[in-house]
Order: sequence, then structure tokens, then C-alpha cells
Amino acid sequence: LENKYDKACEFFKKHKTRIHHVIYGILITAYLAIVIAACSLNFQRALPLFIITVLVIFFICWDFLIAKYEDRIAAFFSPGERYLEKQWFWLKWVLCAGLTITVICWLIFDTARQGSRQLISFGGLVMYVLLMVIFSKYPTRVAWRPVFSGIGMQFILGLLILRTKVGFDVFNWLGIQIQTFLEYSDTGAKFVFGEKYTDHFFAFKVLPIVVFFSTVMSMLYHVGFMQWLVGKVGWIMQIFLGTTPVESLVAAGNIFVGQTESPLLIRPYLPYITKSELHAVMTAGFSTIAGSVLGAYISFGVSASHLLTASVMSAPASLATSKLFWPETEKPIITLNSGLQMAKSESKNLLEAASQGASTSIMLVANIAVNLIAFLALLAFLDSALSWLGNLFDYPQLNFENICAYVFMPFSFMMGVDWEDSFIVGGLLGYKTFFNEFVAYDRLSKLIHNRQKGGSMYINGVKQYMTVRSEVIATYALCGFANFGSLGLVIGGLTSLAPSKKKEIAGGAFRAMIAGTVACFMTACVAGMLTVPGLEVPCHILLGNTFSSTDFPANATELVECCQQLFTSVNHSREIFPGGNYSLSSWKGCCQILYQPVFNCT
Repeated sequence: LENKYDKACEFFKKHKTRIHHVIYGILITAYLAIVIAACSLNFQRALPLFIITVLVIFFICWDFLIAKYEDRIAAFFSPGERYLEKQWFWLKWVLCAGLTITVICWLIFDTARQGSRQLISFGGLVMYVLLMVIFSKYPTRVAWRPVFSGIGMQFILGLLILRTKVGFDVFNWLGIQIQTFLEYSDTGAKFVFGEKYTDHFFAFKVLPIVVFFSTVMSMLYHVGFMQWLVGKVGWIMQIFLGTTPVESLVAAGNIFVGQTESPLLIRPYLPYITKSELHAVMTAGFSTIAGSVLGAYISFGVSASHLLTASVMSAPASLATSKLFWPETEKPIITLNSGLQMAKSESKNLLEAASQGASTSIMLVANIAVNLIAFLALLAFLDSALSWLGNLFDYPQLNFENICAYVFMPFSFMMGVDWEDSFIVGGLLGYKTFFNEFVAYDRLSKLIHNRQKGGSMYINGVKQYMTVRSEVIATYALCGFANFGSLGLVIGGLTSLAPSKKKEIAGGAFRAMIAGTVACFMTACVAGMLTVPGLEVPCHILLGNTFSSTDFPANATELVECCQQLFTSVNHSREIFPGGNYSLSSWKGCCQILYQPVFNCT
């Protein structure tokens, strides 16, 4: 029996590859049979599974062809590459002229259709680029290809997601799926903390999501999916933006993981990167958020699709602002030809990876909790002290939010936020910059809930909620780790990974934080240019039907938004919407709902 066992083991060792191929073949055949059966029963229901299967097959074939025939493919395209290099001098000017004309024409037609608010966002984008150039480390050494390519890529992504039905539906579907997926953390929270765990919403509802997401990310990292996905996204950005492999890979990684985790992807190469590359690595961390905290913000009630879009759009923006603020002046050592190997998971199996992911999240959860306790307590004390100081000058309303609102108000207005809301968004930006984005998103979620409930827009002269457009722009502007608290995390984390770069890290971290902040602002500008309020029924019809009925309805979101648009149009232009479509009952109804002190409702 022992001899037979040894022979069997020897046979399996000898034909190990073939046996693996047979097993994989059987599993793949069974999976395809399941997909075909599901599609034949109900294709609409099986559509997500079908799309995922097609994408997986495409990328497997792509990777196989690249691995086996990379040299032949490169040789096939080399004549075209050489021709482009010869003609590039005049071709780049033609492309620039064509793009400029296209943008101008698009702005003209879009302004004619949607109104002039998009022009303010475009002006804000231009303003932030100019500010980056003026305060650049080496203004005369700026390479404009990554700058314009980054902004262009950001704009194309925004256009596909926010203006096309397919792109919007895809990201909306992804947002819904992520929300559904994150709700599974409630099972664990309910078991550990009891039936009434939602009574302590943040501690027992929000923080368990961070634990759950961290566990899932660790498992995906172990199986190699995250490395593969980050590699593909990084390769696309490297090709389009012309950035180095290190910069592109970290920027892609920051879409999914945090600012201290993404440098681990290129840990062996950190001691050899240039100052500009190091600045780009830090900027990418400041301008995006981690997937784990993304789930927490979604649980606050912030739009999942907009948070996902912001995370994706900010990656190319981070490289664009980084190369503006700290241009490359050295020769990068790590290039495409030298190859780039990403770090692999240290876990031995999937269960160990899940356990390590959960254990790793302990520090993250504790860090979030203690920072919020400390910052909110500090904020309350600061507000009390400022109120006492303001009371000496008959201005008891003085607080930290008001000071930040005045400082950041011009920046928020140039993103495209309505003037009436720019004061509130300025305060949110102050919370995010001086404390953290958790505090800012918590405040934003309260404003969103106030709008959804309806009611008076102003109470004692204080605005209670914003327009949907302002909420969307604020969501994009806040979507990043650029705050003073993260500054210490980045310096400490990167110094431990590359001690030889300690001086450069400390010297460039503050500039990287500013560049990350501007990258978020630029993403908000692009969102402001492309965001269109989605009302299916024209406002004058909706208001007319609503207020002419005897049964007065609850304050729905669409109703409140239409009333906001009605009052905004009067405040800005002294005339009601073209055509004078609004009846007296619409005016009276909106006055009852919103109570506008700016407009004399009586």
C-alpha cells in the first residue's frame, strides 16, 4: 500500500501541471455552464454576471497575449511610433488647438443648454492651475503633458460617469451594490453589540464597516486581485499621462487603499525615487480616500456613486497637480524597461489573510475613534472660546466654522457652488483641512438629511440645507485625506519605509498636502462643470400640480429643489424663469415651505 501511495504521489508530481489544467478546465466549464443556464432562464437578471464574465475573459486573453507576444506586438506598432516621434513637433500643436476649440465649443453649447453656472466651475479649474504654476517649486521646468493629460483624463471620466446614461447607471449600480455589500457588517455588529446596536450609530454601526472592508481588502490582496487591478489602472495612467511607473502605481493604489498602505506596493523602490516622484506619492495619498473609510462615509448618507466617482477622478488629478507643484528635475532611475514588481501578501492562506485584515483594522478603527473624540471636543472648546471673544465685540455668533467659511468661501464659490451655499461649504472645507474629513462628512450628512426632510430653509437667519448641486460639489471637494492630522501619518509612515529619504519626506509633505487639497478642488470643479440636476418633471409643472391640489403633500426632495431654483432665479436676475410659467399658488406654496428672508414673500 505504501509503494502504491508513493507511486501515486510521484505520478501527481510528474504530471502536476497537466492535472492542474484539467481541474481548472472542469471548473471553468462548470462556471460557463452556470452562466449560460442563468442567461437562458432570465437574461436581464443575469446581466451583471454576464458582463463580469465577459470582462474576466477579455482580461485573461489580454494578459496571455501580452505575456506571450509582447515583443511581436511592440515590433508591429514600432513603425507607427517612430512616425509619431518624427511628426510630434507639429502634431502636438494641432492636437492642442483641436482640444482647445473642442472645449470652447462644448462650453458654449453646454452653457446655452444648462446655464452659466458651469462657466464658474471652468473658471475655477483654470484659476487653480494658474495658482499651482505661480507657487510651483520650479515654474519654468513644468512638463505640461501630465498636467493636461491628467485634467483631460479627469474630464473624460467625469463626462462618461456624470453625463452619459450608461456611465451613470454603471456607477449608480456599483454604488447600490457596495451599499448592499457593506450592510452585511450589520450581522457581526448585531451579534457582538446586541439588537439595539444602532442606538450608538457611529461606534457600533459605522466602525464595524471599516473592520469588514479591511478584511475583504486583505483577502483580495492575498489572491492577487488588488495587485492586478492596481497594475492595470496604473498602466493606463502611465500611458496617458507619461508619468513614471512608481507614480502611476501609487496613484492607482490610492483609489482602493489608504495613504500609508499604497506605498507598500512599491516599498523596495522607495529609497531610489526622485524628489518629484516622492512628492507625487505623497500627493496621491492626500488627494484620495481609502476604500475602508469610503464605506463609513456611505453609511452617513452621502451618495455612494459620487464618492466612487470622486475617488477615481482624483487619481489623475493628483498626478497633474503634483507635476505642477513640484516638476521633475532629475532623471528617474526606475523606468518601464527596468520592470516593477509589486509586493505580495505575506499570508499563507485565505483565512489567515481575513484574520490579518481584521486585526490590522483595529489600529485604524481606534485611530478614527480617538481622533474624532479629541477633535470634536477641541472644536467645542474652540467654538466656546471664540464665542466668548466675539461677545466682547457684540458678535456672539463667532465660531471656528464661520472663520473657515470666510477663508474658504472664494474657493468654494469658484468650484461652482451657489453663492448662498458657498459660506456653508467653506466651513466644511475648514473642518476637513484643520480636523479631518470624517467631521466634514458628518456635518454634510446632516445638511443632506435636512434637505430630504424639507422644512424651512432658514431658521433664525441660518441656512439649514443646500441645493443638490452644492451638495454634490462639496462631496467631491471633501473626498481626500489632505488635512494636518494626515500630515504626521504620512511623514511617519513613509519615513519608516524609507529612512534614507527622511529629510526629503519632511521637506515635501506640506507642499504635497496643498497639492492634494487642490487636486480635490479641481475634481470638484470638473464635477461642477458636468453635474446636471436630474428632475424628470419640469419645475413649473411639478409646483403647479402640487400646490393646486387640496391635499398638501410632504416636502419631497424634488419639491424643495424646485422651490430653491425658483428663489435663486429671482435673487440672481430679478425675473422669473423665461416665459413666466409659475403661478401665484406656486409662489405661495414655496414661501410656506422654505420661508425665504432674502425674498419678500409677503
